[in-house]
Amino acid sequence: MKKIVLSLCAGLICFGLSAQITLKTAQDSASVAYGILLGNSLKRQFPPELNIDLVLKSLGDVMKDAPVSFDQQAASEVFNKFKMEMQAKAGAVSRMEGEKFLAENKKRKEVMTTASGLQYEVLSRGQGTEMPKASDRVKVHYHGTNVDGSVFDSSVERGEPITFGLSQVIAGWTEGLQLMHVGDKFRFYIPAGLAYGDSSPSPKIKPSSTLIFEVELFEINPKE
Repeated sequence: MKKIVLSLCAGLICFGLSAQITLKTAQDSASVAYGILLGNSLKRQFPPELNIDLVLKSLGDVMKDAPVSFDQQAASEVFNKFKMEMQAKAGAVSRMEGEKFLAENKKRKEVMTTASGLQYEVLSRGQGTEMPKASDRVKVHYHGTNVDGSVFDSSVERGEPITFGLSQVIAGWTEGLQLMHVGDKFRFYIPAGLAYGDSSPSPKIKPSSTLIFEVELFEINPKE
């Protein structure tokens, strides 16, 4: 809750400034600069469903110790309930989009589907013969996108492979990596139930999303 309050306070500072403001002192300039920095942070996490005018009014009331509509506990309950309702609505749309995508995708001859619903296709084969087990650690490159093609995470773009245990990742990864040999490159189409379910681990991933990963397997149980 502290993070929410801090971020929304940033909005009060940033959105409350007039474009015609005159900066007379170093303190004024620093205040404006601080508001811009916090405001830019707020923009990345501010729920678009909220009424910005009411948010700013309630923030002003709190900052001035004026009467407010809810106490701290009630405010937390009201906001969390609203957030859960919005996530449920977004999740329903994402799940429907994902199911439609997977239904069409499985018709392609390159795509194979496992009993769990995981879809995958082989992009290239390596020279390795070893395959990882669920208890192993692996070193991979990956590129993750939503079904609309937007990138949410990519070790490829960062230019640095990642090492992790297959028991520490989403079910779609745990299952999919065990189908690969060292040197293989696969593309996985992971339904929400094998990914993050109704959760949203990142602002770039909506609840109940189907996820697409291109994965290249470099090593099994690499030496640290």
